[in-house]
Amino acid sequence: MYEIVTKKALNHTVTQMEIKAPLVANKALPGQFIILRVDECGERIPLTVAGVNKPNGTVKIIFQIIGATTFKLNQKNAGEYIQDFVGPLGEPTHLDGLKKVCIIGGGVGCAIAMPVAEALHNQGAEVTSIIGFRNKDLVILEDEFKSCSDTLHVMTDDGSYGTCGNVCAPLGEMLENGEQFDMIITIGPLVMMKFVVEAARPYGTPVTVSMNPIMIDGTGMCGGCRLSLNIDGKKVTKFACVDGPDFNGYEVDFDEAMSRGRMYSDFERHAYESSCNLFKKGGM
Repeated sequence: MYEIVTKKALNHTVTQMEIKAPLVANKALPGQFIILRVDECGERIPLTVAGVNKPNGTVKIIFQIIGATTFKLNQKNAGEYIQDFVGPLGEPTHLDGLKKVCIIGGGVGCAIAMPVAEALHNQGAEVTSIIGFRNKDLVILEDEFKSCSDTLHVMTDDGSYGTCGNVCAPLGEMLENGEQFDMIITIGPLVMMKFVVEAARPYGTPVTVSMNPIMIDGTGMCGGCRLSLNIDGKKVTKFACVDGPDFNGYEVDFDEAMSRGRMYSDFERHAYESSCNLFKKGGM
């Protein structure tokens, strides 16, 4: 059993927890993920490591309440326990040699982007961060990004906070004005990452994308995170959880990935609603 040390609501749909897991905390690197089970009857879900505190032996996770398991997890409070917490898994984000990087996070994907930005800052890189949200109420981790970014752009779709527009607007402006980055690292909704890649394509700036959004069981057995890459004109199949989650953005078939992701939306909604109803009836 693994203790929930702290719990904090970042907004009305996103929660941050610190889990006591010393062995994971000692080895986890930015970009890696864990698999947890809320209870012994629960499903296994992958969640990205959003930070570690090695002296305290804790691992930070940030999750959006969108399905049955994240709903159940959110019912837990500090001082309570979850059944399983396994990791770190996946390949860490490759940061060696990067001197000037643009980090782009969208929505809850900022939870994955933030420790990457922090690691780059700590190794002396110049970090430009762009974080985007639908509106002011959904903004998360702004202060954390400020502390590890040389330049920070906060974007909202409706203009209710920061600058009105999507994350591609400041990126496109910087690239058009001659700004050069060793790497663009983007993490967020698939459609956002697709357009970040297209914005960078005319300039040939390398782009790393995190395919965490398509992961399901985190082991490669379910096949749900199967990904098609175009490498040297050949179609290659990879799995986000065991081969990634980071990939060369120019090689990813985003349209196929988005089509596959929509296959599970109705199932997740049904499972979430069933869990909510069961909880209201006192069955959880």
